[in-house]
Amino acid sequence: MHHHYKLFLASLVLLSLVAPYAMAGTTISVLTDREDALYHVGDEVTFRISVATDDTSVTTGDVTYSLTIDGWKEVGAGTLPLSDDGATVSAKFDQPGFLRCTVTHVDPTGAKSHGFGAAGFDPLQIKPSLPVPDDFDDFWAKQKAEIAALSMDPTLTPVDSSVDGINCFDLQLDCPGGAPVSGYYCLPEGAAPKSLPALLVVHGAGVRSSILRPDTAKEGLIVLDINAHGIPNGKRKDFYDDLSSGDLKDYRHRGREDRETYYFLGMYNRLMRAMNFLTSRPEWDGKVLIVEGTSQGGGQSLVAAGLDSRVTLLCAGVPAMCDHTGDVNGWPRVVPRDDNGTPDPKIQEVARYFDAMNFATRTKADALVSVGFIDDVCRPTSIYATYNNLAGKKQILNKPQMNHAVAPEWNEMVLGLIREHIASK
Repeated sequence: MHHHYKLFLASLVLLSLVAPYAMAGTTISVLTDREDALYHVGDEVTFRISVATDDTSVTTGDVTYSLTIDGWKEVGAGTLPLSDDGATVSAKFDQPGFLRCTVTHVDPTGAKSHGFGAAGFDPLQIKPSLPVPDDFDDFWAKQKAEIAALSMDPTLTPVDSSVDGINCFDLQLDCPGGAPVSGYYCLPEGAAPKSLPALLVVHGAGVRSSILRPDTAKEGLIVLDINAHGIPNGKRKDFYDDLSSGDLKDYRHRGREDRETYYFLGMYNRLMRAMNFLTSRPEWDGKVLIVEGTSQGGGQSLVAAGLDSRVTLLCAGVPAMCDHTGDVNGWPRVVPRDDNGTPDPKIQEVARYFDAMNFATRTKADALVSVGFIDDVCRPTSIYATYNNLAGKKQILNKPQMNHAVAPEWNEMVLGLIREHIASK
């Protein structure tokens, strides 16, 4: 029987929201001459620039512009006079990638405003900066074996559910590395064995509790939402604020000198342990395992699918942890560089084992990915380098004017794809 699942997938907190275009009442629009902002290598793009203050066009004075390779290296700059038609700047790009145009206007009071536009040039041809390490699978097989050797002895503490007929639990499950899997697990009361698909929801960057999802479970799923750090759930805000400014401050770079000590080793181990928990539940249908998240959660979704062949669908919104070793890389920008731009060789080698781009090569799951062309947190070059490594049925949502954010249509797209995916199994 085919079922329709009405899911309520709350957008997770991102590292930042859409970059401000307006300062001191001034807005700057930077649009490409193609609506989809997609071009072939060697094509010319024209960026159309308009400036307005309090909804009134600014038609005199100048703007300055900078053209960069996806916010990394400047390849052009200049000053343009404004007219009734605004201003334009045209350029060509000679390699697969993204050309960003940053425009600055200074008003009579000296206040600066910025606008951003970007064009993608054959992004489906963007290549990884480095190949997968030769012993990548061996390293992660060792982690998998250690996790598989642990008994499945979860602590499930009932918590109040806001939805009748749904049982909810706080889950604590031991995991290598010290911190447990910590999440909220929800499922329909009285579900028959082998009757329900499974959904794992993972979090963006930051420090917060897991999210209780009885509404999602009500539609016929077993659902596990885990926080990123294996910390207690349901505490006061100041508990998480204290961790964010204390024990978990700058976690993104902790232990990066060694693959055995890098912070994300524990996070990735918790992904495997969480999926083992879901697939061990008697209610799991044995067919559908979905992972969904945005930003850091998007990166985790890609990693989870690469670590566990049982994942059948991943949904990765503006994913982080992509192409750590590239010149144009994504958060957390784990590899430091010297003044000449040369990467630290030791940390670069460690980073390769935690790169979502490399995990993408190890999954055949269906995939939905989103990308903002002016995203300066998870840059589009890094996301496409990862997306291009996916071998399963896949689709990407391009948002030319989006910075690091959840696309307005993202949740509905995820909902529709999950419905379609479950119905096809």
